[in-house]
Amino acid sequence: MAITVPIDLGYEFEVKAKYDDVFGVLSDVPASVAHFPKVDKLTDLGGGVYKWEMQKVGTPQVNIQTVYASKYASDKAKGTVKWTPVKDVGNAQVGGSWKIADNKGKSTKILLKIQGTVDVPLPGLMKMIVEPVVAGEFEKLVDKYIANLVKKFGGEV
Repeated sequence: MAITVPIDLGYEFEVKAKYDDVFGVLSDVPASVAHFPKVDKLTDLGGGVYKWEMQKVGTPQVNIQTVYASKYASDKAKGTVKWTPVKDVGNAQVGGSWKIADNKGKSTKILLKIQGTVDVPLPGLMKMIVEPVVAGEFEKLVDKYIANLVKKFGGEV
């Protein structure tokens, strides 16, 4: 039995870096993921597909590890980086997008959307306790990821 936890996050921010620099980092999956906290391993499966293995959380006796794969596609002219879940890899399905826009060469606007699900191997009775904890942890990781990127890009406008 597993509990499926939905993830639905959206962020909008503006950084001091130039569009080309921002797009360069966000469209380069390993370079972007280097700023994401608690990634144990990122594996290039080829064809724009990357497998994420997060660090285990919990105690040595009771722990979970989120593992998933997503297929990435970027379009510099449109200012987009999109990823779609790859089925049958790990215990999560994660998709999303970056929308990157130049603000007259002075700054770059960034919109991040993430949707997905994480399956946690616990009984359904624990859903009310587990769901907000897992969703909250995922949100904290993404918040830290954005903070790391903002720092990389010279701060927010």
